[in-house]
Amino acid sequence: MAGQTTAQAARDGGNPFLRIVAWISTLAGWVSAAMIVAAVAITCQMIFVRFVLNGSTVWQTEAVIYLMIAATLVGLPYVQRLRGHVNVDLIPLALKPPMRRVLAIVTLSVSALVIGVMLFYAYEFWHLAWSRGWKSDTVWGVRLWIPYLSLVVGLGLLLLQLLADLLAVILRIDAPFGLED
Repeated sequence: MAGQTTAQAARDGGNPFLRIVAWISTLAGWVSAAMIVAAVAITCQMIFVRFVLNGSTVWQTEAVIYLMIAATLVGLPYVQRLRGHVNVDLIPLALKPPMRRVLAIVTLSVSALVIGVMLFYAYEFWHLAWSRGWKSDTVWGVRLWIPYLSLVVGLGLLLLQLLADLLAVILRIDAPFGLED
């Protein structure tokens, strides 16, 4: 059952590459948390301005939306490092350890490939917004390359964490799916 697994955070086994990626993913998690706190603070400020001071807000709603989306994207590698994404572990639990390892290598490889394709198109989209000077159609008129950068950063860091997880399984530093034999 999913609630009874013993999956732990990805191990680095002292490998310098895995340790650096773990540190970067943890930093991304902290940055993501800071963005959420900032979004909450801006929301409180917006409520105060609108309902206490009876003033209008210009930038707050858009900033909160961009911060929450960026927090989600930038937080992806941290959640992957902690194995916090939703998963179904029925098949890995049913497999013998050698087949579980093969399944982990295949799923991590396919995941990295899919995220790599998404990263390619995210970069293309970000570059288009940057090179053409796109701005939002709001009063604030934020330059869209700024919030779109979170696509590139978040997906890039997730790809890096997926590759680190794949390397850890291949080198037998970490157990497939975080499940011990």
